[in-house]
Amino acid sequence: MTDASPKPTPMMERYLEVKRQNPGSLLLFRMGDFYELFFEDAEIASKALGLTLTSRDKASSNPIPMAGFPYHQLDNYLQKLIHAGFRAAICDQVEDPKKAKGLVKREVTRVVTPGTITDDALLDPQRSNYLACVYAPVGRIGNPSYEGKIGLAWLELSDGRFLATDIPPSQLADELARIHPAECLIPDEERPNPHTVGISTANGMVLTPRPIWNFVPNETRRTLKEHFGTATLEGFGVDEDSPGVTAAGALLEYVRETQKSALGHISRLSPYDRGKTLLIDEATRRSLELTQTLRDGKREGSLLGVMDETVTNMGSRMLAEWLDDPLTDVAAIQQRLDAVEEFVRDTSLCDGVREQLRPSYDMRRLTARVATGRCSPRDLSSLCATLALLPALKAKLAGRRSQRLQELEAGLELCPDVRADVEAALVDDPPLQITDGGIIRDGYHAELDELRELARGGKAWIAKYQAAESQRTGIPNLKVGFNKVFGYYLEVTAAHASKVPDNYTRKQTLKNQERYITPELKEYEEKVLGAEERAVALEQELFQALRERVNRECGRLQATAAVLAEVDVLAALATLAVRRRYCRPEITTDPLLDLRESRHPVLDALQPSGEFVPNDVVLGESRVECRERKPPTRHSRLSTLDCRLSSSSPVPTWPARARTSGRRR
Repeated sequence: MTDASPKPTPMMERYLEVKRQNPGSLLLFRMGDFYELFFEDAEIASKALGLTLTSRDKASSNPIPMAGFPYHQLDNYLQKLIHAGFRAAICDQVEDPKKAKGLVKREVTRVVTPGTITDDALLDPQRSNYLACVYAPVGRIGNPSYEGKIGLAWLELSDGRFLATDIPPSQLADELARIHPAECLIPDEERPNPHTVGISTANGMVLTPRPIWNFVPNETRRTLKEHFGTATLEGFGVDEDSPGVTAAGALLEYVRETQKSALGHISRLSPYDRGKTLLIDEATRRSLELTQTLRDGKREGSLLGVMDETVTNMGSRMLAEWLDDPLTDVAAIQQRLDAVEEFVRDTSLCDGVREQLRPSYDMRRLTARVATGRCSPRDLSSLCATLALLPALKAKLAGRRSQRLQELEAGLELCPDVRADVEAALVDDPPLQITDGGIIRDGYHAELDELRELARGGKAWIAKYQAAESQRTGIPNLKVGFNKVFGYYLEVTAAHASKVPDNYTRKQTLKNQERYITPELKEYEEKVLGAEERAVALEQELFQALRERVNRECGRLQATAAVLAEVDVLAALATLAVRRRYCRPEITTDPLLDLRESRHPVLDALQPSGEFVPNDVVLGESRVECRERKPPTRHSRLSTLDCRLSSSSPVPTWPARARTSGRRR
């Protein structure tokens, strides 16, 4: 603003103050029924969102650029801003305008960035949305075992999974390709750090520089301990001096800063053991097209696209993580295979489990919304509906032979107390918004019932009063109306104006009607409207208490959600195996890969039936042999393979090998 600019109004002063507190974010400022943007933010938003750019204070010499949209379209416009790589600070009215003395109080209730999204409307239900943080210490950090290592932490805010590890700098690109975060935090250092300066944003990842003081090890440890309520982090299996823990603390501080809410669903920091999964470099990962295609980055046509038979979004995301991070631990692999085989052998069990899971909601993300205080009445109802499915599912999993299914059945918490409390409080089909009213069931709270009865009784009185006044005055079309300006009123047509009694007080004259009030009508209006307002306020208090009660069981709900996701994946893999006629591999620690009549899962599924020709592949210490079997009737589109390597040729070695045969199981 220049010296010639007029003095800003109190509202614009508040806007400028909030804007200064949130640099780097587009400020969405709630004004009545609209979110408004001003100055440069308005110009940016008008281009990114296609909004009409107008101006405020047009009569002045320096009109202020302005753009806005209705408040109920927030999710739609937020999605566009986030996908375009912007941050958005949401400044809401945090007090009732009716009760405000002067300017309505406004505060930033959250800052939405690509890596901190929790709203379903903004998230891909089948894909995890990670926020990552990289910390590359300069010089010694106090522990010789971490010399040359950099810290990497990542968080799925929408369900609370929080992990950290330490890696050589050469493997940073590979790990970021595996995690595929939507946003990555890095220190904003004066001198370019060789370990972070080359981080690629080609896959749409947004890089967010953070002040270097956010990465002070002592402070990051304090942040983590304060959040988890512990005196030490050793119970999580991490070394407090590691750069990964520093990255985790800096990440958590960023989340606290942006979310401005409780984060109880982030209940632990898990160390990521890179020794139990297969290391896949960035180029190989792209070429394999595990979860997205190389050409257009889509799920369709990838390995995940043809393998995903899950019936829940939780399961779909877990399957993607399994494919991105395949196990090398033989015992863990065998446990998964045993569970899949049990489902394959008992198709009625598999189908029954899937049917039980199919109507369930995304418990992982629902629980996170409860913990952050952003769940709606309908969210709690959906959570309760999912809990209602668990007893039947647990019964189906009882008595299984495979160890993993036994463990999953034991870990499936039914949470009957949570379900009972929600069912007792909420109506069967609650509204989406807490402000809509009609959330709490009749009979749940005595005072609420009394207020509702008073409101209903008052409305009945008004109807009776209208009939009585019509008969008393001889005005047949007399009616009682209501608006927000006058409240309740009696409306009389001009033709009957002469019949109006002396105790009617005129409030408004229209073209063909006159509107009046009476002392009796105003008295009952106060009772009715007062009861309705108090009932809505009490409902909100009761809902907040219910949400807090559910939040106290966040850990149990998260554990149950993880079980549901894994059961879904195992049953889905069994369904896929039966449908595509897959067999169980024999796992060996020998350096051997022996595939007979093998079929590429993507080509086999996408090509016309019978066109893909099975191949034999043998890789061992002394040879590599690939043979394509001749097609029985027509030539395959694939070229015929016949390759051999001598015993001196280098052959890659892996911790485990799969030996498969043509046997069907």
